[in-house]
Amino acid sequence: MADLGVEQMIFTETEISGSYLIDVKRIGDDRGFFGRLWCEREMEEMGLVSSIKQSNIGVSPLKGTLRGLHYQTAPHQEVKIIRCPRGAIYDVIVDLRPDSPTFKKWFAVELTAENSRMLYVPEGCATGYQTLVDDTEIYYHTSEFYHPESATGVRHDDPAFGIEWPLPIAAISDNDKNWKNF
Repeated sequence: MADLGVEQMIFTETEISGSYLIDVKRIGDDRGFFGRLWCEREMEEMGLVSSIKQSNIGVSPLKGTLRGLHYQTAPHQEVKIIRCPRGAIYDVIVDLRPDSPTFKKWFAVELTAENSRMLYVPEGCATGYQTLVDDTEIYYHTSEFYHPESATGVRHDDPAFGIEWPLPIAAISDNDKNWKNF
């Protein structure tokens, strides 16, 4: 087995300023593999927020389910780190920070049980996802507690962003259908 005291998380910056894909460095043998999903030291070395206040889970039984685009406003802005341990999602982040060089741009990635990838979503960005298969589960950390007074969202089909979702929407909440355009 390799020395697990060295970097085990692989960070790749996305097209959205301050957002990263995090890949697990798989250390394997005939038993399978081992990988590190979280390391405060490695996060801090990358200059990323490393505190976790909550871990959440979401399960969607139906392929095509859309959740989002969600975020929390100041003073309760949050970082999210999203992973899909069962099934597959098309995860989208939208930069809502007016002073960002990627303001109003979006980025999407498939997170699956097979690829074990995670997505680091910085403060000031909205995120949402669409399930690509039935019985999908997501797991995510947040750097801030949930504050209903700061929780909000923007429309998944807002023309200001032009997001291209991969599937017809099979299920969506009334809240997510009724967010206002940005």
